[in-house]
Amino acid sequence: MEIDLGELYPKQIEFCKSVARYTCYGGARGGGKSYISRIKMVLLALYYPGIQILLLRRTLPELRENHINQLQSLLRCQSKEGKIAEYKESTKEFKFPNGSRIVLGYCDKENDVLQYQGQAYEVITMEEATLFTEFQFQALTESNRLSGCCEKEFKPRMYFTCNPGGVGHAWVKRLFIDKDYRGTENPDDYCFIPSNVYENKFLMEHDPGYVKILENLPEDRKKAMLYGDWDVYDGQFFPEFRRDIHVEEPFEIPNSWNRYIALDYGMDMFAVLFFAVDPQGEVYVYQEIHKDNLIVSEAANTLKSQMRRRDYKNIFAPPDLWGRNRDTGKSTAEIFRNNGLVFTKSSNARVSGWLAVKELLRVYKTRHEQTGEPIEKSNLHIFSNCKNLIHCLPLLQHDDKDPNDASTEPHDITHICDALRYFCVSRTKPSEKPTIEKQFFGFTPQKTYKDYGEKLEIVWKRKFIVIFIKKSWT
Repeated sequence: MEIDLGELYPKQIEFCKSVARYTCYGGARGGGKSYISRIKMVLLALYYPGIQILLLRRTLPELRENHINQLQSLLRCQSKEGKIAEYKESTKEFKFPNGSRIVLGYCDKENDVLQYQGQAYEVITMEEATLFTEFQFQALTESNRLSGCCEKEFKPRMYFTCNPGGVGHAWVKRLFIDKDYRGTENPDDYCFIPSNVYENKFLMEHDPGYVKILENLPEDRKKAMLYGDWDVYDGQFFPEFRRDIHVEEPFEIPNSWNRYIALDYGMDMFAVLFFAVDPQGEVYVYQEIHKDNLIVSEAANTLKSQMRRRDYKNIFAPPDLWGRNRDTGKSTAEIFRNNGLVFTKSSNARVSGWLAVKELLRVYKTRHEQTGEPIEKSNLHIFSNCKNLIHCLPLLQHDDKDPNDASTEPHDITHICDALRYFCVSRTKPSEKPTIEKQFFGFTPQKTYKDYGEKLEIVWKRKFIVIFIKKSWT
């Protein structure tokens, strides 16, 4: 039997030859990613009898449109003669006469990946890998092992194809673009093969209009989709963020500047940002804390150890810290207070909070104070030592259901961004509550509400009667 693989171009051949533990192919649209991933899996299935291969997309419609139909045609599954493999719809697998299998799967929900626990595949391919979460990737690595069925010696591998953007942008960029390895991750295990539409000979010859479409995209999207720029991508929530403008080297903060702290607390992450505001109202993020698995007392001690001074105007925290625990009857904010830290309740309004962040991030044109030259500037400055905020802020994406909100996935990058949001939204002036006239013991006093965030002050006024009632606003 013969299979016509067509004419592969150099980057596709490089992908087919790669034997690295983890190989990632792509970067831009039109690079022939889906096609070459199918070819690679078929070649492996034919060359290694008994090999077990798992090919994944995020959703079933994507799986069917991008792979099932094409593989059925390539492997002549409908042919009565010359059939290369059998396709079984109920299990969505292609079975070869030599015992090899290509199993097709999808992970629509994050926990769908758990169905592959306990299974073994010598090869796992994640198509459009940036649409998968890091949790899904890590869970799949546990199943990437020898199955005992492969008749030739083989070292387990994983293959990835992708474009910039998506919920998995951060972990793919870290491993294959930034090469920021952690723990036991071995740099020699990772191989990235960039591709773009100009290398796709078939597409350039048969569909040049598609190339023109990519060239006509808005500048930021074009950088990601045409050139494979991993710093700018589709779905980015803060395209305003620019390292050359917002990040600067640390300097000594003057003692006269007002200082604030904002934080987000959970057992999964304790994220804290330290702010200084100069007399012109420009904001400087000069320090951060980013630690996980801290109980409240540990988090409090960690924060206090970093507070070199005590004249912070406010320590802003999210409202959920004031919710009381059923077992203890105490709130997290109360436990922090018992450990020496008093918080000011911030607003948890997400949309208005993100708008406040965007307003602070806004880049505007002005002139240099000394030279008079036109320059671009922002009112938010982030010291270069705040590495987690600098890393996470540009990775935040739009929520699929609400374009005005940021996505909560991947969750690990949201904590430090939420801390920034709590600070920004707390600096916006609250709307005034209306004056209400009401009878009180036969009189008609004036009832005025003044909201100071943590406390509600109710003032009754009537000639010789002034009553103040202060109550914890929980």
